[in-house]
Amino acid sequence: MSTAERGTPGQSPQGTPGQSSQGTRAQSPQGTPAPSSAADRELVISRIIDAPRELVFEAFTDVRHLSRWWGPEGFTTTTRAFEFRVGGVWDFVMHAPDGTDYQEWITWTELTPPERIAMLHGETRDDPNAFESVLTFETLDTSETSETSETSEQSASDGTATRIGMHTVFPTKEQRDEAVEKYHAIEAGRQTLNNLAAYVTEIARKGAEG
Repeated sequence: MSTAERGTPGQSPQGTPGQSSQGTRAQSPQGTPAPSSAADRELVISRIIDAPRELVFEAFTDVRHLSRWWGPEGFTTTTRAFEFRVGGVWDFVMHAPDGTDYQEWITWTELTPPERIAMLHGETRDDPNAFESVLTFETLDTSETSETSETSEQSASDGTATRIGMHTVFPTKEQRDEAVEKYHAIEAGRQTLNNLAAYVTEIARKGAEG
């Protein structure tokens, strides 16, 4: 899938990794591209997950985890290379429910366990349409807040939950608008976080029972 089809980590042409036209950037009077404000180029999605943030963070660190939840509903992945370190690369293919395959490439630009992950996400190493995403992990004490997980009514993590935030910035406003309007990037991102939540809460539940 193309970078323009993506929009947020774990998206695809139907609105999750991938996007396709860069669009036309506004020109300044001198004929050079005029920069868009960050607010015009960004997407922000968040979700509360009923599991400790160390566990939620860990779900990003290994292919055996990522292959179980990455992407919107119905998508699967095949990994070609993976190294979870700053400067490391995840080279993989996303398989859509309709059988279409999409080349994906991610490099990690910042890792602060278990608080923050920053990445550059495109189709290839030199993709000019690659976008930047930052994931943040915040511990919540559910015994002191009315906020609850969407996936379970009863805590599997002894009152500790995690708010995960996904902040994505596109190269241009046009790419951001296309991701949202044509490829439903917001819904795709929510589906991806739902898959993550289902995966880690099940692990937390089994750990609590074991």
